[in-house]
Amino acid sequence: MQPDHYTYRVTWSPEDQEHVGLCTEFPSLSWLAATPEEALSGIRQLVSQVIAELQASQEPVPKPFAERKYSGEFRVRIPPEIHRQLAMAAAEQGVSLNRLASAKLAGEKVA
Repeated sequence: MQPDHYTYRVTWSPEDQEHVGLCTEFPSLSWLAATPEEALSGIRQLVSQVIAELQASQEPVPKPFAERKYSGEFRVRIPPEIHRQLAMAAAEQGVSLNRLASAKLAGEKVA
């Protein structure tokens, strides 16, 4: 696995008063640093080390989200009343229930 294919994020930690580097595929890892650049560099190095250790011990290495395949489908269970409300809203807007739900999940307005 290429360490640069993973999903990294740097944010401020008020508790630590430092920037924290995170990797989505390795949620238990983090790196604290004085600057965002150092936090990103630190978490990338740490992920590289963990990948090498996992490979050396023949343990599975998480696949980067960017390299995973998605079908575009997932199932959500909701209470019947909410299902009814969504079906009615979709009908009133002249769109499919799927289009309405997709737009709501994405924070979009349905045209």
